[in-house]
Amino acid sequence: VLGGLLAQSGGVQGLLNKFTQAGHGDKVASWISTGENKPISPDQIQQVIGPDQVNAIAAKLGVDPAQASQLLAQFLPHVVDKLTPNGTVDPAADHPQTLSGLLPSLLQSFGGAFSKPS
Repeated sequence: VLGGLLAQSGGVQGLLNKFTQAGHGDKVASWISTGENKPISPDQIQQVIGPDQVNAIAAKLGVDPAQASQLLAQFLPHVVDKLTPNGTVDPAADHPQTLSGLLPSLLQSFGGAFSKPS
């Protein structure tokens, strides 16, 4: 899902540009830098990537759009942080491959974020 979001946004740089243009440049800069990541709200996620894309992500995850926005707000800062380990966006990096390698540790760090209620 995150790989698809990156691909549709023009990679990491394209996605970050969307957030910067929407007035969240300070948050994006914190995700790229080696310091602490500033949080982003689910509403801000919805505003930047748009309801159509949030709905598509929700459908892929089998959750409602509000929950999808919440998950993106939790995961996206960490994903961008891990995809920019040296504090810069490397346009030559194989982000889909890197993302695949990150998934186990990201899922473990968030515990049951993806487990569906029974």
